[in-house]
Amino acid sequence: MTKQILMVMTSHDALGDTGNKTGLWLEEFASPYYAFVDAGYSVALASPRGGEVPIDPNSLEEDALTDATKRFADDEQARTALASTIPLIDVRADEFDAVFYPGGHGPLYDLADNRDSITLIENMLKANKPVAAVCHAPIVLKDVMGEEGKAFIDGKEVTGFSNEEESAMELDKIVPYLVEDELRSRGGKFSSADQFEPHVCESGLLITGQNPASSKPAADALVSRLGS
Repeated sequence: MTKQILMVMTSHDALGDTGNKTGLWLEEFASPYYAFVDAGYSVALASPRGGEVPIDPNSLEEDALTDATKRFADDEQARTALASTIPLIDVRADEFDAVFYPGGHGPLYDLADNRDSITLIENMLKANKPVAAVCHAPIVLKDVMGEEGKAFIDGKEVTGFSNEEESAMELDKIVPYLVEDELRSRGGKFSSADQFEPHVCESGLLITGQNPASSKPAADALVSRLGS
């Protein structure tokens, strides 16, 4: 049977009180999306509010574009799907074989503490299904609970957008959470590569990627885990 992959993205488009826009970082959606499609998987898209996912305008700048984002720009079916996502409250873990969270700064605002997301992840893990997240999206793991009332990531190898990278973006005093600090505070064994270099951690059912450059490697790791 065809593997069913759920991708969960932000609905949030405001970067704090700066007046600037944020949202999904397009590369972190596009590269994994096509990794899954090219592997023959069926992909469903969800977000907290459903409907159209806001795209961080910075991820549309020339220096942020990749082969995958250019493919997306020419893919009417994918663009339509990203504009009509399923409300997260309507998603059921038993309908999917894995879940993948792309980043962008948006998840720090509307997925970090989202009860529907936490329940989804906990149900996926209880069903022995893998969970993957890249860049800022590993923030969704901070309140996910594992066995014996402990944080799920306690003692697990994890990564995400590093404090050093957030500081380089001059947003470390703007964002509501620093991914590295939050994952460390829950007992995660956080590691990172040099700034904006690819880095992926695999720990049991969990796959995390550090930054946009890690989105395709993280997706490939999930494909390898699931097989065809």
